[in-house]
Amino acid sequence: MNTSPKQKLLSHFRHSIDGYGVPDELTLMKEGDEPHPLCRLAALELQEHLETQTEWKHNFGLNTNLDSDIIGKMFGVLIVEDTDFSIGYLTAFSGKLAGGNHHTGFVPAVFDGLTEGSFLNRGMIELTRINQVIRQLDTSTPDGKMTAIELRVHRREHSSKLQNKLFEEYSFVNQYGQEKSVREIFNPNNVPGKNPPAGAGECAGIKLLQHAFLHKMKPLALAEFWWGQSPRSPHWKHGQFYACCKEKCEPILSFMMG
Repeated sequence: MNTSPKQKLLSHFRHSIDGYGVPDELTLMKEGDEPHPLCRLAALELQEHLETQTEWKHNFGLNTNLDSDIIGKMFGVLIVEDTDFSIGYLTAFSGKLAGGNHHTGFVPAVFDGLTEGSFLNRGMIELTRINQVIRQLDTSTPDGKMTAIELRVHRREHSSKLQNKLFEEYSFVNQYGQEKSVREIFNPNNVPGKNPPAGAGECAGIKLLQHAFLHKMKPLALAEFWWGQSPRSPHWKHGQFYACCKEKCEPILSFMMG
């Protein structure tokens, strides 16, 4: 499914929310906090979906029948009030899921670099071509090796330009409809060489707030949980909730909620 950012997504609770208190304003989890009860319920419904859906396959390390690399994943739920004052929730995953950005029911990426024909897609294809030529020249004549050195300089320049354009195109909207690029948020004084951290803006919480603001929904409570094994860090535990990360998310959240 190729979900457009312009297509509003909203899930309605399958379980009754009678007796659940609805917050008046956005509640963000902090380290050590428990998620809002409505977030727990939304997360439960999302986890039920993850365990039963058959649209895509992703090895979370929970199914011994899959032989691909284990990649646990952070998921998020955002309780929102829609424009008709109904209460529902949005769902998102951090980064990519099953190799893609678009899956039924999940809000899209802030910026989709996988779109065919996009500047990023074309740029990555060109980088692949340059790398292939360099590998061939490295095993050729001395003249060929000199050309490979020149191509490495070209590759570095091409990669830098591609990254800079990505920083400009990757923009966020706040609750007042204002926009800022990821570069403006992390480097407001335009200090040379100071770039945003890798993956900034790809976290589930940021995707959720972006979608809510684009579609005039009122965010009420946000929570993120880890799903699957974590082969890299023992910090992430299956099914546990975590606050938004400080390095990548806090500066963006400060702008989005400011």
